[in-house]
Formats: sequence, structure tokens, C-alpha cells
Amino acid sequence: MRKHWIDNLRWVTVLLVLLYHVFYFYNNKGVFGGIGGFGDGPQYQDVVMYILYPWFMPLLFLLAGISARYALEKYPARDWFRARTRKLIVPGTIGLFVFQWMTGYFNTAVASHVNGGSVMPEGLPGFINYFAWSVSGIGPLWFIQTLWLLCIILLIVRAIDKNDRFWNWCGKANIVWIILLGILFWAGEQTLIKNPRPETADGLINLYKPLFYLVPFLLGYFVFSHDEVQEKVGKVWLPLVICTAASGIALIVTTFGQDNTSPEYLGSPLNCLYGWLACLAMMGWFKTKFDKTDKFAGYMTRSSYGLYIVHYLVIASFGYMMKMYTQLPPVAMYLILGVAVFALSPLLYEVVHRIPFIRWCIFGEKRAKS
Repeated sequence: MRKHWIDNLRWVTVLLVLLYHVFYFYNNKGVFGGIGGFGDGPQYQDVVMYILYPWFMPLLFLLAGISARYALEKYPARDWFRARTRKLIVPGTIGLFVFQWMTGYFNTAVASHVNGGSVMPEGLPGFINYFAWSVSGIGPLWFIQTLWLLCIILLIVRAIDKNDRFWNWCGKANIVWIILLGILFWAGEQTLIKNPRPETADGLINLYKPLFYLVPFLLGYFVFSHDEVQEKVGKVWLPLVICTAASGIALIVTTFGQDNTSPEYLGSPLNCLYGWLACLAMMGWFKTKFDKTDKFAGYMTRSSYGLYIVHYLVIASFGYMMKMYTQLPPVAMYLILGVAVFALSPLLYEVVHRIPFIRWCIFGEKRAKS
């Protein structure tokens, strides 16, 4: 029986990613990748980033771990990994050169604006620029590239635990131990490089954070794929929501103004406490209240992955053009960018995923979903 609450939580989280990027693009907190804010004063709208960033990507990896367990109970590991490769690596490699190069074009334009000069040397041949734009267009696709790597690690771990002894043992966890698993969440954040060196791949490692995201992914597979564990979390969803809100308020009040993506910030105990409690609270809440579906939820379940793939082109293009070529007030820019990403991303997805071969390159889809 399909667990609709997992589907619903996944697509809702993807929509929150779209919302996050609206505020991220214009942040003035020094978060890498945005075009910058509107003056040096406080931008209180950036609080959206502080609310969402500590937990929404770990939650997506956790849900991916749960789904991996269910899929591997139905399909041979070889078939599952082949499907994962098509769904993750094809968009994360071939898709860069078919679609994401357009995102990369605007990303390099944003970087040039931030740096006060072009980041691309003058006079380069067109194919060199195209290759650079394609690589720069990875953007949010780091998620699917990292997820594919974690799938490989999972297959290795499964080979070690052939008889599911560890998985069975994890299913006995009570709510106290489930909450204490946040210690692993904190330990994962400690793997970030505190002082990344610009001339090395340190910054890239801190972006992809494979060792950190391995934690929620494996916890999803071994712990939260158990019906019993899901029931235990669901029974305390309201206290979890209250504790999450309290820790989140404490975090924001004491840290607002800092770069909320820095290794020091992410590794702080309060950030890790809030992030882990938020993951548990969202799972418990959706398990209890949203384990159902309808026509709209079914559509979002089918299309949310595609929306994630295409949405940042809308963010980067509209966000850049408004900041550079208009005198619109900030409120108007936020509103226009928000409407654009939620209206045009589905439209863009609906058009692209109906084109044979192109949909395979961009979404890893063999055929259009109905």
C-alpha cells in the first residue's frame, strides 16, 4: 500500500525549495550564489532562509532513504540502480548540456555582477563558453548527483548486512532514541570543512556535503522505513512541532544576520537541534494528517521532481533581469519572482517532458507521465 504522506511531504518540500530560492537569490547575508540584496541594512524577509535551510534538504535525503528501502523490497538491486542512474545521473550530466547551460549563462552573469567584472575571459570560443555555462548550470542538481553517489554507498552497505540484521534492530528504536539520533545529525555537520581554501575543492565539498547527507539517507533506509517507527513519530507530532518552533525561534533570534550556510553556522548545536527536530516534526505531522491523496496531490507527486529540475532557470533569469535592468521596488521583485517560479516552472515542465528524447536528457524519463 502506497504511503501518500511520504509523497505529499516530498512535493511540499520541493515547493519550499522553490520558495527558498526566491529569497536566497536576493539575500544580503553573504550566501554564495545570490545576486545580492537591497542595501546593507537588515533584510527581515531573509528569515525564510533561516527557517528552511537547516532541514529541508536533509529531509529530502531522509525521504529518499525510506523510498530506497521500499523500492529494493520490490525490485532487484541491479534494476533499481539502473533506474536510479537514468533518473539521477542522466539529468545531472547530459541534461546540463541540453537544458541547464541556460541556467549557467545567468549564473555566470550573476557571478560577474557580484565580483564587479566578468568571470569569463574575453575572446573565448563559443564552445568553451557553452561548456562553462553547462558546468555552471549544475545549481540545485547537486542534490541528484549526491543522491546517486549515496545509492552506491547504500548498495555496499546492503551487501554487508545481507540478512537485514541491522535494519531489523533499528526498527526497535523508541521515541527517545529516535530523537537522540540527532547526535548523528550533528556529527554529520562536523564533517564540513571549517576554513575552506579557495584554491582547492573545499568549497565544492561543503556544497555537496556527501558525508553529512549520508546520515539522513541511511537513517531513512534503516530506521524510518519501519512502520513502527513512523507510528511512534506520528503519535508525538504536536510536541515535536512545538519543540521545533521553540528551537527555531531561539536559533533565528540569536543568529539572524549571519551566513546561515557557513560550516560554523551549520555545525552549531542549536542549528542541528532545530534541523533534526524539524525533520521529525514534518514527518510526524504528515504521517498523522496528510496520509491521503487527491487529483492535485497525485499530479504534484508525479511532477515535483521535474519542477525541481527546471525551476532554477526561472529564478536565475527573472531574478537577474529584474535586478539589473529595472527600477522595480524590492517588494515587486519578490512578488514577481515568486509568481514566476510557481507559475512558469510547471508550464516549462509540461512542455519539456512531452518532447521525446529531450525529456530523457533533462528528466531521465523514458516516456511522458500521464
